[in-house]
Amino acid sequence: MDQEKLIVSKIKKGIVIDHIPAGKALKVLKILGITGYTDYRLAIVMNVPSNKLGMKDIIKIENKILDKRELELISLVAPTATINIIEDYKVVEKYKVKLPRVIKGVLRCPNPMCITNKPDEVAETIFVLRKLDPVVLECKYCGTLIKGDEIEHNLSIQ
Repeated sequence: MDQEKLIVSKIKKGIVIDHIPAGKALKVLKILGITGYTDYRLAIVMNVPSNKLGMKDIIKIENKILDKRELELISLVAPTATINIIEDYKVVEKYKVKLPRVIKGVLRCPNPMCITNKPDEVAETIFVLRKLDPVVLECKYCGTLIKGDEIEHNLSIQ
């Protein structure tokens, strides 16, 4: 039985972000600051069949290393993502992104009365992970819960 295969060239060194929920690849790129012209060679594959997710997106970025903040942001948008570290065309490390228990300074609280939204206050937002599947976060200051697409809409990078 012939199956269609999608072929994207291998990268010598960099990262492959796999198991991104379908349609979220562009948001992941935005998190990484890749919104147009870039020095990185990259490949984006969207809506690929996946046994695990049904459909998924994949991003390959040559010569890119992810920092802790980028990994936290990716975990908020694509909690099912896996990161493959590539060196000399081979996967040398593979791991799943992990949502941190405490998320500081990367989300806005949607509650206009929250102390973090007061212009004369300098309180950094702090959200605590309350539930993993589906993801539910709680503002440490006012108790407001955010989940699902609300998390994406309240990312500080927008």
